[in-house]
Amino acid sequence: MDIRRHAEHQRKPVTAYRRRLKRRGVVRVEVHVRKDDAALVRGVAQAFLDPAREAEARAMLRGASKANGFKALLAAAPWKGSI
Repeated sequence: MDIRRHAEHQRKPVTAYRRRLKRRGVVRVEVHVRKDDAALVRGVAQAFLDPAREAEARAMLRGASKANGFKALLAAAPWKGSI
């Protein structure tokens, strides 16, 4: 198998996976955060994808402007321990 065919063969599963995500209405988002905050941001992303927690997560984040600070709000969120 030459290199080009090998590369194309590896791309197909990724393309199919991204197509499935798109059909579900999910988009890929890349963010840059400090290492200490990475787990926190991953927990937020997981909460948005979980049907049982997504409404609560959105409501909590929309109320962030009323909190003492966005990072404090995220740190106090219930998904923190679920990572």
